Formats: sequence, C-alpha cells, structure tokens
Amino acid sequence: MPHIVVIGAGITGVATAYALLQQGFNVTVLERQRYAAMETSFANGGQLSASNAEVWNHWSTVLKGIRWMATRNAPLLMNPRPSWHKYSWLAEFVSGIARYRDNTIETTRLAIAARDHMFTIAKDEGIEFDHVRRGILHIYWDKPGFDHATRVNRLLVEGGLDRRPVTPSELADIEPTLHGNFYGGFYTPSDSTGDIHKYTTGLAKACVRYGGKFIYDADVVGFVRRNGQWTTRYLAAPSDGSTEASISSDGIVICAGSGSRKFAAMLGDRVNVYPVKGYSITVHLDDEVSQAAAPWVSLLDDKAKIVTSRLGANRFRVAGTTEFNGLNRDIRHDRVKPLVQWTRSLFPQVSTDRVVPWAGLRPMMPNMMPRFGAGRSNGIFYNTGHGHLGWTLSAATSALLAETIAKRMLIERNMAA
Repeated sequence: MPHIVVIGAGITGVATAYALLQQGFNVTVLERQRYAAMETSFANGGQLSASNAEVWNHWSTVLKGIRWMATRNAPLLMNPRPSWHKYSWLAEFVSGIARYRDNTIETTRLAIAARDHMFTIAKDEGIEFDHVRRGILHIYWDKPGFDHATRVNRLLVEGGLDRRPVTPSELADIEPTLHGNFYGGFYTPSDSTGDIHKYTTGLAKACVRYGGKFIYDADVVGFVRRNGQWTTRYLAAPSDGSTEASISSDGIVICAGSGSRKFAAMLGDRVNVYPVKGYSITVHLDDEVSQAAAPWVSLLDDKAKIVTSRLGANRFRVAGTTEFNGLNRDIRHDRVKPLVQWTRSLFPQVSTDRVVPWAGLRPMMPNMMPRFGAGRSNGIFYNTGHGHLGWTLSAATSALLAETIAKRMLIERNMAA
C-alpha cells in the first residue's frame, strides 16, 4: 500500500493517521514536539459539542469585538498592531457572514457524524479519557441572550441536533451545584466531555499497534517532489544537537494546526489559518467539599464565552476567551483571572487554591469551516482549520479525508499503469 506522511500529532493528525491505517495505508507521523498532543490538544475545554456548532461569522460578533477592544479582560481581545495576515483574515471573516446559516447547519451535521465515529473508536481501542456523558447546558443571563440562542437553536435542530430550551428551575434540576440568577438555558443531552490529551495519546498508541510510525522532535523544513514521490525534509533533534533528515512518501497530509498556513505556502496552496488563542484553567479538586460543589454537567456561559468540563472526580476544567495576537503562546494573568473569578462566582464552594493555567492556539479558517481535502499538487492533502471544534469534528473529517485519499491513490495508480 502507499506510504502517507502526516504532519502533526495533535488530535487531527493522530485521527487522520488512524483513519488512514484503517484504510490500509502505511503511515508515518512527523511531530515537532517530543510527544503527541502537547500543543492545542493538551488542555482545551474538553467539550464534544455539536451544540457549539454555530459559526462565529455574524454581525453581533463583529460589534462585540469592536466594543471589547479597549477592555483587557474581555472575552474577545484583539492586538491592534498591524498585521497583513490578521486583517486579511478578518476581511474574509466578514465576507463569510453571508454563509452564516448554511455553515452553522453543515457544522452541526458534521459534528453529529463525528460523535458516532469517535465513540466507536474509543470503544474499539479501549481508550479511557474521563468521558462524561451528561450533556451540555448552555446558560443565559438575560432575555436578549436567550432570544439569540433561540434563533441559533433553530439552525442546530435543522442540522439534526436534539436540543431543547430549559427554564431556570430546570437548570437547577439538571445541575444543582450551579449558582446564579439565570433567565434560562438550552440543554443538549447527547453532547459530552472528556480529556482530549488522554484521548489523543490513547489513539496514538492504537496507531502504533496497527503499524503506524511516529517520529517526534521532527521540525519540518521543506518538501521536494521527484518521480511521483514526495520527500519531506525535517530537522531531527537528538540530545547532542539538530541534524537534517528526510523521509519519502506517496502523499502528505498537513494537520499542523496553526502551522498549516506556512506548510501550505511551501506546497503552493493557500490555507488561511489564523492562530486564535484560548485559555483554560484546570482546577484541582483536592477536598471533598470542592468535589461535591463542582458540576458534572458541562456548561457553556454564552455571555462570558466560558465552557466547563468535569475530568474525573479530582479535576474541573474551565476554558474560554478569544485572543487575536498572532503566534503568541504567553499565558497572561489578566486573561486567566476572569476564568478563576467566574469559577468562584458560580461555584463558591470550589477551592481555587490549586489552579493550573494553560493557553493554546486554535487554528481557524475565516469561514470557521475545517479545510479537509486535496491540495493543488498530486499527493498533497489537508485536514486543518477546525478552530474551537477540533476535537468535536476531527473523527469525521479524518474518516472522510482517508476515503478521499484512498480513491485518489487508486486513480493515480490506474493512470500510471
């Protein structure tokens, strides 16, 4: 069978490798970190959320972004420093508003399909990842927020999602630990949560069992095509210093998150991914009071743009915020502080004396839709740009892409014969 090189060992890269292995391909994954899932797939919000499939291309998002620009701890923050990449991305983002409805419905359908793929994989491979299947509860503090959610819900339902409105008293019944004077909410019983790092590393081990190879500490620097074969050049980083190495393959799949734009340019393609930073805190529940006071139902506070997930008995993940600041991975106290304050406000009995902050770069396309499919050159493919739904969508986009690659390779072999 043909040999495929996958660039990137985050959730999308590992899911792609797994799907290709199931199709019978020989697969090698190149990853610049020492292990799989060490960047954006390390500590995200933990939601597997078809209910969060609404794309951001909406005039309300633009107006909020403008209003929040002068507030350092706002849910959305933009560095005003000039950048052609950033402002060209934003221009395309605005042009995508015309497809807000269609893209939201399409994303919902893709997320539902992905859920079925992923749950089957986790069961077949015996992957334990603190999976909690108690649904996701969206909470709203006022009537305008709830009314907007009602309009969004029509699109999600049209996409096939079972999601229903709930009253304040029903909110309390669904998640008794929640404190706040809410106007109402929406509940999606079929959504769930888990630890993305545990899932991705477990899936990487499954890939190895099927014959997949992972080369870590491999910083890709170039690509060359000769006689129908691709050569990927990379810097290997042994303990005594970097050395250049290369690997030949019949095809390449770019799953490099925010780095995908750079690799696409090397290959003659334009993949306008922008790194949108998000933050999370992992609250360690070290005492029985905190464990009892933290929610098990996953939450999304639409006003604060904060999501939560319960990762076993002893951990509570709180994530959110959006920051347009380029390839910047700094963890800023003023961006982490609102997550801690939100936790203290809504769950006052949860101790926040041991909180671990984290920041990751969501790879987002301007239209908020993942880019998966073939590039311009034979043998080049992409599976990237999933934004805030990387874990939610990756199982479906990977399976669809693997089928596309199998068909393309079969056609190319027949043409060569």
